[in-house]
Parts: sequence; structure tokens; C-alpha cells
Amino acid sequence: MRNKLIGLVHNVPPSEPYSFSEASSDVMTQVASVEESLHHLGFGTKRIPFSRDMDSFLATLREEPIDMVFNLCETVDENPLFSGHAAAVLELLGVPFTGSPSWAITYTMDKAMAKRVLKACGIRTPEYLTYDDSAQLDVSGLSFPVIVKPRFEDASIGIDQESIFDNKAALREKLPSLYERFGHLLVEEYLDGREFNVSLFGYPSADLMPIAEIDFSAFDDGLHRIVGYRAKWDESSSEYHNAVRVFPDHIPSPLLQSLQRIAHECFQTFMLRDYGRVDIRTDRHNNPSVLEINANPCISPDAGFVASLERAGINYTEMVRHFVDFMSLRLN
Repeated sequence: MRNKLIGLVHNVPPSEPYSFSEASSDVMTQVASVEESLHHLGFGTKRIPFSRDMDSFLATLREEPIDMVFNLCETVDENPLFSGHAAAVLELLGVPFTGSPSWAITYTMDKAMAKRVLKACGIRTPEYLTYDDSAQLDVSGLSFPVIVKPRFEDASIGIDQESIFDNKAALREKLPSLYERFGHLLVEEYLDGREFNVSLFGYPSADLMPIAEIDFSAFDDGLHRIVGYRAKWDESSSEYHNAVRVFPDHIPSPLLQSLQRIAHECFQTFMLRDYGRVDIRTDRHNNPSVLEINANPCISPDAGFVASLERAGINYTEMVRHFVDFMSLRLN
């Protein structure tokens, strides 16, 4: 009996550097890391690029029998609107794959849609409005400061210190140029509290992993406490070195219980599968609000999700083995 052959489906980063290319190229770090662990576990692997060239994708997929797939696809030809399409194609073909189904990826990639679902379910999230350059912006319902985010991006693309506005005049002045650059925008009340990353892992039900907090205490005075693009990807920036992931020894019981409950509710409400991460921030009264739901968070070796599993005693290769077990369960 042959060993299982596992496909590694991934988007294709452009070959030339461009704005935010660090976030895009990271997918190949994930591919190489998963591939190494699969080889260590005795599995064969095959890299399968996913793009708009569907004929090429299907031909590569069918060259030899693929038993299951690690879905590491984050965009299609750099378009985040298509982030769920690789999962949708695999669903149509009946190929088992890691991570969330296509609809969960699509809903969580749309920050505005995700917030509508959160609010409808009674899960606290900062007040917001959307901007699409088609109507006069009415910000009377928002409290300043606010933070502006691209509606359909992830990995902190388009988010940095310049994304936060203290007044209506500055916001109105900058919105058109931000829209021209990033398309539809989310304008959200900025919460200047603690920030937590709550990871979940498991199938058919997900378990909470140790909760991480971002420690901003080393940030320079005058910097907003956010994990913007520079903090995630620019190694030459002070934010990169001073936005420190920690695992607090003690979180007050009421807050801890709220974080755990909210993360589970988000995972179930958005029908995530296998793994996910919920980013939560507190307000001045220590009330937690959901900032973002990550259906298939980054699994590079230095990523926050991986750090949380390691804190729980699950190393990288063990994580990969668990993913294979999850897919095997779905085959039975």
C-alpha cells in the first residue's frame, strides 16, 4: 500500500517586490515548513499553485492521485476577494483539505460582513461604518479616534499608525486617497485597551489554546498601540521589535471567561473548522470586543497561532500530524 500523497495548495506571490509583498511571500514559508514536517512524518508531498489559470491547477492536481490537501491559499493572484475560491474548488472536487470551508473563509475575509454577523449574534465588536466613495460619509454615530482598515485585506495590509484619525476633518481629507489605494474601507472606533489573540485548534470540536497578549509597553510615546503592517512585517521598524507577544500568567477570571466564551462563539457562529484565531481588544472599561476572526491563520513557524500551540506543548510537526488526522477523520 502506497504512502499518502498530500497536496500543498497555495497562492503564487509575484516574483518582483511590491507594496506589502512581505505578507504575500510568507505563504511560501508556510508551504516549506508544512512540507518539511510532512516528509518527517513519512508522507509524500506535491506543491500545487492556485491561480486564475484553472486548467493548469486541475492538470497539476490530477497528475497523480492526491489523498488530501493542505489549503494554504490566501488570495488568488493577489485578490483577497477570492480567498475562499481554492476551498470552493476542492469542495466541488470532493478532495479533503485542511481548515475552514469556503463560506467561512469568505465571510471572515469581509470585515464588514463579519461585524454584521457579530452584532446580529450579540457579540460585542467596535462600532463602525463602511466607505465606498459613493455617498457622503456620516460619522455622527462614531466616537473618535477611529481606525480605517481595508475591508477585504488581512495580515494588517493597509493598517499602520497613519490609519488612526482623531477628528472628522482629518478623516474626510484622507478617505478618498485610501479608497483609491485599497478599495472599500471599514471605519471603526479605535479601542485603546489590551489586545488578545485567542487560538482554537481541533476537529470535530476545537479546543482553546493558551491566550496570547500583545505587550505594547515598549512602544514610543505618541505611537498608537496597534499591530499594523510595520509591526508585523518591517524588521527595520521600532513597532516590529516592540509589539511583543506574551502569554500572561494571570488574566482576571471574568475577563478570561469572556475571552474564552467569545472565541468559542465566533468559531461556531462562522462555522470555522480545524483551526482559527480570534483577535479581541478591551475598551476603557475592560469590556472585550472582537476585532477580527481569522479562519485560516498563518502557520509560519514564527506565527502567533503556532506560538500558542507550542505553549500548549504541541510542536510544529505534531501540529501538522494533527491536521492530517483531522482530514483522515473526514474521509471515514
